[in-house]
Amino acid sequence: MSHHQDTPILDAIIRFDRLPASGRELEVTPDTEALAATAAILKITTVEAFHATLTAVKLRGGIRVQGRLTARIVQPSVVTFDPVTQDIDEPVDRLFVQGPDKPHNPAPGAEIFVDLEDEDFPDHVDGNEVDLSALLIETLALAIDPYPRLPGESLDTIGIDLADKEEGPFAGLKALKNPDDKDGA
Repeated sequence: MSHHQDTPILDAIIRFDRLPASGRELEVTPDTEALAATAAILKITTVEAFHATLTAVKLRGGIRVQGRLTARIVQPSVVTFDPVTQDIDEPVDRLFVQGPDKPHNPAPGAEIFVDLEDEDFPDHVDGNEVDLSALLIETLALAIDPYPRLPGESLDTIGIDLADKEEGPFAGLKALKNPDDKDGA
């Protein structure tokens, strides 16, 4: 059952030469093992659900992938470490172009780069297939709350929680400010 290193985690490969003119629908629903692997990559507790609906169409010598990614993830609260569930619903829109990554100065008259935002420069793909796993995992990673907390928890309470213990954040600060003032030194 184990994934080989060269096996993509998500089954989301599109081939340039097999893409019909009308485009292709792609549903990505990883199995339990793939969900666990995705959670490990993202360094979160679990990915409970993950579903992407994508449409790939030929565009300007490349493939444009558009769709939605919905997911439900769980990660520990930064305040109490209790599990926090987050529902994610993100649009996907990316252009993949075959061939090596060339400098972005297309020949006069070439309109590949017209009306694309800077950050949406095409991803250059070597070979004949595009693996959308990285795109989907990256989309999910960018949507994850970096400071997950439960309703009612605030980042301000972290300082209070820590200060109740002997070793508050201030203990460390004191040591930094008065290095000579070490216990028993």
